[in-house]
Amino acid sequence: MTAYQIEWNKIHALFQRWPRGVDIALVEQDPKYWSLLSDIIEIPMDDLERLQAIWRGNFASTLKLIHHKKLSISLRLLGGSFAQYMKATSEWFDNIKSAVPDIGDRPLYFVSSNTHSIPNILTGFALQHQSELEVFIQTSNDQDLQSEWESIKTGQGRSNRENFLYYVLKKYQNTPTGSALVEAQLSDEREHGIIRINAENTFDVEAQLFDLKRLDMKRIDGRLAGDLSFLANSDALVLNIDYPLGLAAYNILSIVSIHGNLHGIYSMGKSASLNAARGDVIIPDVCQDEHSHNTYLFDNCFCSADITPFLTYGSVLDNQKAISVLGTFLQNSHIMDIFFSESFGDVEMELGNFCSALYEATRPKRYPIDEIVNLHEADIDFGVLHYVSDTPMSKGKNLGAGTLSYFGMDSTYACSIAIMKRIFELEQNRIGK
Repeated sequence: MTAYQIEWNKIHALFQRWPRGVDIALVEQDPKYWSLLSDIIEIPMDDLERLQAIWRGNFASTLKLIHHKKLSISLRLLGGSFAQYMKATSEWFDNIKSAVPDIGDRPLYFVSSNTHSIPNILTGFALQHQSELEVFIQTSNDQDLQSEWESIKTGQGRSNRENFLYYVLKKYQNTPTGSALVEAQLSDEREHGIIRINAENTFDVEAQLFDLKRLDMKRIDGRLAGDLSFLANSDALVLNIDYPLGLAAYNILSIVSIHGNLHGIYSMGKSASLNAARGDVIIPDVCQDEHSHNTYLFDNCFCSADITPFLTYGSVLDNQKAISVLGTFLQNSHIMDIFFSESFGDVEMELGNFCSALYEATRPKRYPIDEIVNLHEADIDFGVLHYVSDTPMSKGKNLGAGTLSYFGMDSTYACSIAIMKRIFELEQNRIGK
């Protein structure tokens, strides 16, 4: 919605292509009509979902109005000042507290990652539907999927079977036949202690809460194998959020640290790299932050040995220096040369903001400006893992450039496994059983 201006009169004209006799309200009931709506009015489905959240229960009725007559519609910025931004952050967290009111009274592990990998490894939902997914693979026209699955079954391929099925599940759910598995997966997650909390009126950052004691230990990904019986005695929660952008990382972690009993903070996300290849994993322990102008030194709880056993294609680079920029699109080749000459090989947007929030969560004052800040003594477990999605020193080198896009999931799941192993280890030590 922010990338372009919506011309409502134009949309009114485009809406005349909507099939006669078909109720527009069906877009909220049938994925087929949702996709058709996106094509007809030329608005991406992600942006339609934002409009649906903004208009709440009036989505279908508003679409009908646009369809039948020209309207004068304006978009208003929800919050422009810092105070309004913090208010929006508080409202975002209030939405989470309404789902789990006792979140402040229980041990909490904060994870910034994505909304698919950790739920997949904790529930094994895709593995429970392997036969159905196999039929989808065999009947699809995707020769890459078919050949890769065949190589996995015969033991000739290097790819991980679980990762592949997690990837195929998402593709299958995007088809009319597989769409029923979307609600089935959500229901399965709720049954096993995973609550998804959609962002409503503030940040577009989905949150998930994992109740560790309710996880089904028999269905957890085999790479997390071991005696997990201690989880039945755990009262801890894991708050996983969809990786935020820039300053939102600081605001979100700040509000969580105020209201939550934090035992660990873990950040997993994409980054550009000046000295690694696509699919590699970077483990930094220094971060130059362009927001605060601080250089943060910290103990990263992860090392290469935590990732390497689960990484098939890439390499792990530890003891790296990261730089948190104001925006990845603001960089150019000259700036990149400077970064590289100063040994900053990890370029991203959030780590510095997380470090600023970590400082305030463990010190009695606001984070400083333009200093070298030592976070080695922070009493909250802190881990950062970045998987390389772009190599700006090489043209066209990103995770979407390959013929088989699930390649990028190899590093994603290696990082997710490492994070959950760390949380399980800390919980076992805390419980003492």
